[in-house]
Amino acid sequence: MKLLRYGNKGEEKPGMLDADGQLRDLSAVVKDIAGEVLTPAGLAALAALDVKQLPVVSGSPRLGACVGNVGKFICIGLNYSDHAAESGMAVPAEPVVFGKWTSAIVGPNDDVEIPRGSNKTDWEVELGVVIGKGGRYIDEADAMSHVAGYCVINDVSEREYQLELGGTWDKGKGCDTFGPMGPWLVTADEVADPNRLNMWLEVDGKRYQNGNTSTMIFKVPTLIAYLSRFMSLQPGDVISTGTPPGVGLGQKPDPVYLKAGQVMTLGIDGLGVQTQKTVQA
Repeated sequence: MKLLRYGNKGEEKPGMLDADGQLRDLSAVVKDIAGEVLTPAGLAALAALDVKQLPVVSGSPRLGACVGNVGKFICIGLNYSDHAAESGMAVPAEPVVFGKWTSAIVGPNDDVEIPRGSNKTDWEVELGVVIGKGGRYIDEADAMSHVAGYCVINDVSEREYQLELGGTWDKGKGCDTFGPMGPWLVTADEVADPNRLNMWLEVDGKRYQNGNTSTMIFKVPTLIAYLSRFMSLQPGDVISTGTPPGVGLGQKPDPVYLKAGQVMTLGIDGLGVQTQKTVQA
């Protein structure tokens, strides 16, 4: 299934795409694509629906983030060795973990704001993993049973705030609009191997990132098991798993950063495409 949320900001309704790519309304069935709806039982109930009986949504409504009421937005840094190299950082011996504030979450095609005073706002296409079955101290061999599905995430980052202002990375990762998510949550049964997906990102039509999740240092089941040692994972939590090379910070001979008025386009095989315009905050 391809599950989504559509409508004005703060008023999103749950929906799904049918086999013909039509948007169908789920609001008479569930309140949101969130929480218990993402558990194995919740997804099984949606899968049992006769999709053709659901109302068709006309027009082209705005898409919100594909997961509502996200509890934790957990991110993994330097999870591709070639990205670590372009960033001038060592390949980590263990996953680098940081958080994005949930207030950063926006729809896949919403504007991305360049923070006031920012000179180093950057892009990062990433595979998002959405937790469906909660757990703590999850065994790696059982980790994939905890996944509801996958989505595209743009881990927008302000490099000066992240790397030059001291402290943790979080202050450069969680600015408002720095977490476009979607367009869809693609359920795990439709993704044969999340560790073998092509991913790409362009700015104003120029391809900067062209990678594959197969080059992750720490694969999806490893990340789930690892994170569950330090926190309980709950339905609707989102893990952003790191980015391949090609970010603005790593461009040679000089870094390239975003300015207001540009357009980012990014996607992952089978998970859809995002398009965001940059605007000044």
